[in-house]
Amino acid sequence: MGNFVDLKSADGQVFPAYIAEPEGQARGAIVVVQEIFGVNSHIRSVADRIAQSGYVAIAPATFARVKPGVGLGYSDADMQAGVALKAAAEAPAVAPGVMLDLQAAIDEGARRSGGKVGITGFCWGGLLAWRAACELQGLSASVPYYGGGMTTGDEIARQPRCPVMAHFGDKDHWISLASVDAFRTAHPEAEVYVYAADHGFNCDQRGSYDAAASAAARARSMAFFAKHVG
Repeated sequence: MGNFVDLKSADGQVFPAYIAEPEGQARGAIVVVQEIFGVNSHIRSVADRIAQSGYVAIAPATFARVKPGVGLGYSDADMQAGVALKAAAEAPAVAPGVMLDLQAAIDEGARRSGGKVGITGFCWGGLLAWRAACELQGLSASVPYYGGGMTTGDEIARQPRCPVMAHFGDKDHWISLASVDAFRTAHPEAEVYVYAADHGFNCDQRGSYDAAASAAARARSMAFFAKHVG
């Protein structure tokens, strides 16, 4: 449904983004932020589905500054490779550039749709969607899914500039329920949902996929975007 195009960040970095566009007039745009596995088939399918709901969907390659063309699967080897790439992308010399890439994707969404822009992301992408809600311009809503690290002290201390809805799983051994409670307490303005599910419950290519949790979170997310984006 979509295709890759090159975008340019404010510092001149050129990076690819997968863009899926709806039929007819767009309701707005949603930036889809990858997990540690790159803009793989799952992330592209998420973008395609969002486009079918009437939004321009843009999935930027947030690993482009450390390694181009990343599209991993979900094996143990892929997990190890993704963890290493995330560490490289989170390095102090690189991380600010990743946020510039997200800003470029937001700006492209506004240009293509002529409307408001939201953002969603999964795991590392959930963390980036949270940071984007707190740091970047032009967002009307942010929906992080099981954002790895967003419930730690430094991240909780951030203040969002747009409405936020966050999804977590109660079986997630990466994100404790105590830290989710701390996030909820610190951010009563955010809508926080916890599902009887594991980390990665939205991805139907992973063993941790949970159809019921995925469907419930999607319904809530799309209603949230309909309210705040269009």
